[in-house]
Amino acid sequence: MELLSKYVEFKNGKKRPTSKGTIPVYGGNGILDYTNTANMQSGVVIGRVGVYCGSVFLVREECWVSDNAIKAMCKENIDLGYLYYLLSFLHLNERRIGTSQPLLTQNILNNIEVEIPELAIQKKISSILELLDEKIKLNNEINNNLLEQVLTLYRNKFVNTANNQRATCRADEYFDISIGKTPPRKEPQWFSTNSQDVTWVSISDMGTCGLYISSSSEQLTKQAVERHNVKVVPDNTVLLSFKLTVGRIAITNGEMTTNEAIAHFKTDKKEINEYLYCYLKCFNYQTMGSTSSIATAVNSKIIKGMPFVVPTNDELEEFHGFAAPMFAKIKANQIETDNLTALRDTLLPKLMSGELDVSDIDL
Repeated sequence: MELLSKYVEFKNGKKRPTSKGTIPVYGGNGILDYTNTANMQSGVVIGRVGVYCGSVFLVREECWVSDNAIKAMCKENIDLGYLYYLLSFLHLNERRIGTSQPLLTQNILNNIEVEIPELAIQKKISSILELLDEKIKLNNEINNNLLEQVLTLYRNKFVNTANNQRATCRADEYFDISIGKTPPRKEPQWFSTNSQDVTWVSISDMGTCGLYISSSSEQLTKQAVERHNVKVVPDNTVLLSFKLTVGRIAITNGEMTTNEAIAHFKTDKKEINEYLYCYLKCFNYQTMGSTSSIATAVNSKIIKGMPFVVPTNDELEEFHGFAAPMFAKIKANQIETDNLTALRDTLLPKLMSGELDVSDIDL
């Protein structure tokens, strides 16, 4: 075992320049801005302080690293890709100090003990993991493009074009709208981190899931759902967050439950789901609050009474015919991405620990 400082040079980032340009500025949560000068040519950016403490980003181009992050730059005998996956494997967020303001220091990083294989093995390990990450990245790019095409058609057809044959009603006149629930937090037996238990969606989960949601960071036991009468949301139901963070949208992939900050727009008319998703995605939620703070002004009563513009049957049929295949492709890509992510996360510790021998693999 050797100290990480033998292979890596760590330096704190610096306050970002005010000048604008094309060089990315990295902080603990990724790209923050663009400037015209760099303070790192390539390396790994590590979140240094706060909620993003311990996050890692691989950067293969010149960039500016801001003062809420640390630069990790390769010395001799270490591959940059391998270093990125090594730092991911080391769970740096668990090595931070402080509670109210978590912090990672150069000293903590320098004194981590590691066992580094020869350079050829490092490159094979990073190549295996990078193949998976590149496919995940490609799937995400394809999905973003597909969704933007659907949203563009929606805006052109329904936002920028008037049709006096469309009707407007309360949302709960068209949909069966239910609200999620949280069992008593002081009774921890109702909550679980076992993925085999009941998926229980939070607003945070909706922020990272993509168009479809199939998993959550926390689960409920089956007993919790029954005892506390938590609404079970059917497959292919549109979800809308309406507390604290208003306006996150996702469609369920399988049955699940949610907390009380999320509304469920249930209907037997599934051909309207693509339209509903776009409608909620483009809706101006600022019109729904009675105070300057929309996050605290919106409640379930307001959500159920929000206006819903009903397209004509011809409009809906045409839009569904265009959007449904694209939503299906997005869903398939997301499922593949979930599987690839699970495979990568399973391989990572086995490759880093040497449990899997890659010496005979020809890449």
